[in-house]
Amino acid sequence: MTEFTLTRDHIALDALLKLLAIASSGGVAKMMVQEGLVCVNGEPELRRGRKLRAGDLVSVQGEEIRILGA
Repeated sequence: MTEFTLTRDHIALDALLKLLAIASSGGVAKMMVQEGLVCVNGEPELRRGRKLRAGDLVSVQGEEIRILGA
């Protein structure tokens, strides 16, 4: 499991995917989310701008990312 520590109160889902190099671009991140390949807290998430906050768990391509507070 990967842990990501926030520097602000939240991060957008597509920004997290790009930042962690799970998606090579914003377009790829958008496609991944729209195709239902990303789950947040165990539920498929179809909003690429979903605000992730401390305690959220993102699952994508067999990898889990725990969002930690600043």
